[in-house]
Amino acid sequence: MWAFVGSDVLFFGTLIAAFLINRGKGIGPHEEIFDIPVTTLSTFVLLMSSVAMVLALAAIQRNDLKGLRLWLGVTALLGAIFIGFQMVEFTIFAREGLTPRTNIFGTTFFTMTGFHGAHVAVGVVWLVSLIIASYKGHVTQARSLDVEIMGLYWHFVDIVWIVIFGVVYLVGALGAEEHHASAISLVG
Repeated sequence: MWAFVGSDVLFFGTLIAAFLINRGKGIGPHEEIFDIPVTTLSTFVLLMSSVAMVLALAAIQRNDLKGLRLWLGVTALLGAIFIGFQMVEFTIFAREGLTPRTNIFGTTFFTMTGFHGAHVAVGVVWLVSLIIASYKGHVTQARSLDVEIMGLYWHFVDIVWIVIFGVVYLVGALGAEEHHASAISLVG
């Protein structure tokens, strides 16, 4: 798992670098269509899923299968809600004219956030698989490492999102405000 995480750090690092290098290229700064409060809420949902994952690991380590299933289910549900937020956001962006084909900004944005969403989706499937495996007796206190490895993956996905949120949404929103302010000063 550590080798996978290491390779994924390089993968997402490359996507984030490509986004930063190409930021501002293309047709205008599309960062102004970001809905920071909604994306902050979806980020909070994903962070709370990490808390639930910690509680799932704690449950299996004390041999509490009912607690394990509950917290794995909560983690999966919160991950699915996060994906729902992303799907709504992508739909809104497409209606506003921002797609992967619009320009390099759209390409890098959708590639980076799309791959992240795919990682969350894989994690949700993995979580549900662990719940099912727990009913078949394959997830036990003695095999809690399986849950711990899932937790490592899940926390990695959350950390990647925090970086994407900070770089793309927060820094991007500041860039859009600066662009808007300079346009106003040129007009005024």
